[in-house]
Amino acid sequence: MEIKKAIITAAGEKQQTLPLQTLVDRDGMTKTALAIIIEEVIKAGVETIAVIINPGDQAAFGAAAGEYRSRLTFIEQQDRRGYGHAVYCAREFCEESPVLLLVGDHLYVSQGAKNCAQQLIEVAKNEACMVSAVQPTPESKIIHYGAVGGRLCPGRQRLYQIENVIEKPTPTQAEQELIVPGLRTGYYLCFFGMHVLTATVMDELEKPCRDSRPHDNIQLSPILARLASREKYLAYEIQGNRYDIGLKYGLFTAQLALSLAGQDRQEILAQLVEMLASRKD
Repeated sequence: MEIKKAIITAAGEKQQTLPLQTLVDRDGMTKTALAIIIEEVIKAGVETIAVIINPGDQAAFGAAAGEYRSRLTFIEQQDRRGYGHAVYCAREFCEESPVLLLVGDHLYVSQGAKNCAQQLIEVAKNEACMVSAVQPTPESKIIHYGAVGGRLCPGRQRLYQIENVIEKPTPTQAEQELIVPGLRTGYYLCFFGMHVLTATVMDELEKPCRDSRPHDNIQLSPILARLASREKYLAYEIQGNRYDIGLKYGLFTAQLALSLAGQDRQEILAQLVEMLASRKD
């Protein structure tokens, strides 16, 4: 199972500008969020990347990609019909191949030698199936993410058999339908913003996307929930963290995480200590 293609969705209302924002990466280099995401993907062995954008955004995204522009295929989502429809727009690009899917408004910081995309692709290759990256998330934040319920695979660490998927569940829904034995109380396995998908996802998306009308909202999570009952579909708890730059203070938090994971960690920590010490309230 070779994963040589990736999709980055950037056509959502909030995603349209967030990937164009500038940050300083862990090496101290100034880059756009899009370029940082692309580097994550390329280091995982992906060769070509489709970016799903709104009509008219190609020039801005091409400039934001910088030196990686030649690796990109831009696909316009003519109507905003939801995340699932955005993914389906890349069906011809995928050509029945498994694909790494990422969202354009998340940044990822690994806690180990392998970046987050590398970790996920390695698991998908070994297991030869669809795998979604997940992260234990406190109940107060689950309304921002898709979440899964299931059970730990026997004899494995951080690898779960998915039994249910709900998009942005309420705390009550999560408590009733998304309990994962062994997970810390008050935490649920929420999507990390990164999946390895097989061609069956595009097959399942075909009918709802074909029959949809402008402004319909076609989501990916119900498709994943349906496939969980039909085929092997796993969740892997990534050794790292995702940062949703679309949330309040999300861009700031992502920048701080990148800084503390990089070569200037001690300098950043010293500046933070100095700032806190200078507060008078």
